[in-house]
Amino acid sequence: MGRTLPTISSQFDETAAQLSRFRRGLRRADQLVLDDLLASARRHLPAAALAAHLLPFEVFLLSMLVEEHKEVMRLRSEIERFHANRIDPT
Repeated sequence: MGRTLPTISSQFDETAAQLSRFRRGLRRADQLVLDDLLASARRHLPAAALAAHLLPFEVFLLSMLVEEHKEVMRLRSEIERFHANRIDPT
């Protein structure tokens, strides 16, 4: 019988547990930021399961980066809308 591989969800939970001491060492505000980053990575676990050739932590970091870039793109769009709607006094 073959060896059973851990699921991406269990690997994620293990990684989060391994980061717990690091998390405790952070300031409270930074703990909340880390929690939010981990939550954003968790939202991408189904896609992460398809990236079996990568290391799980690499996939988690990439998932976080995707979420952060989505926020940057949203903010850029908002700034562009603001500038487009601004009335020039001259």
